[in-house]
Amino acid sequence: MQITGYQNMKFRLWVVFAMFFLSSCAGNRYANVKPHYKVGNSYQIAGQWYHPKEYQQYQKTGIASWYGKPFHGRPTANGEIYNQNALTAAHPTLPLPSVVRVTNLDNGRSVVLRVNDRGPFVKNRLIDVSARAAKLLGFYDQGTARVKVELLHKESAAAAQQVQTSMRR
Repeated sequence: MQITGYQNMKFRLWVVFAMFFLSSCAGNRYANVKPHYKVGNSYQIAGQWYHPKEYQQYQKTGIASWYGKPFHGRPTANGEIYNQNALTAAHPTLPLPSVVRVTNLDNGRSVVLRVNDRGPFVKNRLIDVSARAAKLLGFYDQGTARVKVELLHKESAAAAQQVQTSMRR
């Protein structure tokens, strides 16, 4: 059986259509996720209750850990896309987004981070920071460190305003 020019063209058009259809299915599955301001309701994880709220002042010391690759490229609790190379963090109760200064109490290094996710949900952990932040704070290889977390109120208000303004667009 001989394939005619018409049949060949028809086959090629079908292949192009199939490729277009399949490529549209593989699009960004998080394209409709929009960053937003969030305080949130009280919630329970593994028997522990967390009560998010707006703070006028917040300063605590505790244990920090870091999170990276398994969450990279996925939406955070406030709808931003997590980037393990950005200066971000997860906190169980601060408003999202918030801005904090995290200081490693063992070496004195500090960084300013944008809190845009919930966590950590491991007993006795105060904050989870991005992989990059852990490197800058000097505890990437150890996995955890004793830290002080301070809420930067003016910067947090500006971050919240920025997200709320973008939501209206």
